[in-house]
Amino acid sequence: MRTALEQQVLAYLRRSRMLEPGDCAGVAVSGGADSVALLCLLEALRERLGITLAVLHFDHALRGAESEADAEFVAELARARGLPFFSAREDVAAEAARNGWNLEDAARRLRYSFFERTLREGRATHVGVAHTADDQAETVLSHLMRGTGPAGLAGIYPVAAGVVRPLLATRRAELRRYLEACGQGWREDATNRDTRRLRARIREQLLPQLQRDFSPSIVEHLAGLASLAREEEAFWAAIVEEQFDRYVHRAGESFLIGVQDLLAPLHWNAAPRAAISSLRPLTERLIRRLYEKVRGDRRELAANHVQQVIHLASESTSGRRISLPGGIHVEREFSRLVFLRARSLRAAAAGPRETGKPANAYQYSVTLPERGEAAVSVPELGRRYRLKVIDWPSAERETNCDHDALDADLLRAPLILRNWRPGDAYRPRGRRQPRKLNRMLIAGRIPGRERAGWPVLESQGRVIWARGMPPAHEFCAREGTRYGLVIEEDRL
Repeated sequence: MRTALEQQVLAYLRRSRMLEPGDCAGVAVSGGADSVALLCLLEALRERLGITLAVLHFDHALRGAESEADAEFVAELARARGLPFFSAREDVAAEAARNGWNLEDAARRLRYSFFERTLREGRATHVGVAHTADDQAETVLSHLMRGTGPAGLAGIYPVAAGVVRPLLATRRAELRRYLEACGQGWREDATNRDTRRLRARIREQLLPQLQRDFSPSIVEHLAGLASLAREEEAFWAAIVEEQFDRYVHRAGESFLIGVQDLLAPLHWNAAPRAAISSLRPLTERLIRRLYEKVRGDRRELAANHVQQVIHLASESTSGRRISLPGGIHVEREFSRLVFLRARSLRAAAAGPRETGKPANAYQYSVTLPERGEAAVSVPELGRRYRLKVIDWPSAERETNCDHDALDADLLRAPLILRNWRPGDAYRPRGRRQPRKLNRMLIAGRIPGRERAGWPVLESQGRVIWARGMPPAHEFCAREGTRYGLVIEEDRL
């Protein structure tokens, strides 16, 4: 017969759908009471859940012989239960010193890296960790102490990137009573009570006082707050992703967004300042998402950094730039912002001064069919160009040349699609004199970083077309043209 705690955990697992029949849960066991209780609970429930188990242990090498004794204790737990055992050991202190991390951050990074390897190597489908309702309350309070927004109030997520937390609704004291009833021992880590650390002070001093003097249910209240905050964050995440996909464009390692799309992403019909004020929470989240896309995470990005980006978008002029933590830059280019890494900025700045081949130089030969299309992929730009030969109407038009199509019969091999080069010039449609393409790009407000890779088409050595510009006057389709050439562009 199952105990009340086992029934409670089973109901939570089913409600949250953390584990499904056929899954293999790698249980992260440190040797402490919470993780040992998680192993015992999942072992009692595994047949009911239809899952298999493995035991995982990460040795942080921080407590000498005690760490080694923890590892042996966990290995014996696995052996006694006939479960697969996987372990890893790393010198957390050395890694922290090497990378400038604090010990707690370094321990977490290396531990979760071990979990990721376990999942990647197929040793488990999920990793179960023993965070409890008490851990959730401590996390919310620690975020409040350091300063946080709604995202920080969400605390610990029940499921994240293959990691599941079956005990997040369970109190720590319940787990100890369960182990005592089972006659199962555990290991104590004295560092968990080291009140020089904020987390330990919250656990040993603040939470007990809050429970005693203010609310006996403070842990449950904080856990409930975290749950509500996660629901809000899930809603915002869906909205942000929708707006990100709609308005953000990628160019190599850079991400670009229009200033108005960032400041008023839903394009309400309100006055500009009212729209910006009402949508500020969405604007701030879009900025954090852009930063995350460039850097890979949101570490070190604080509220004041987000405000700097908003000021750049709303008040600054083209050419202004700000630096964010982690070597990320945001640059104003006319009516848009560009998020990029510092190394990308250096490469773009160095490109025009190099005497060798630019990093984004390309040249592709094109063979046109009599009818139909020729497709040219340009990985350097992440674009595909479709050169379509079509029947051209012979009806008289208001002007002799009022479109962007070329006369296919006038083109001569070799036909080359390549990047812009200094000195490129041609006579645009409707002009009497040739113009340098560089001046046309400047007049078209094309940012400097994009000009070096700007696509042009040449016929027998003559430039006849450039993206976004009028075609060469001598080659554009007109009255009497039989076959027109239309150039279309899409993403790879």
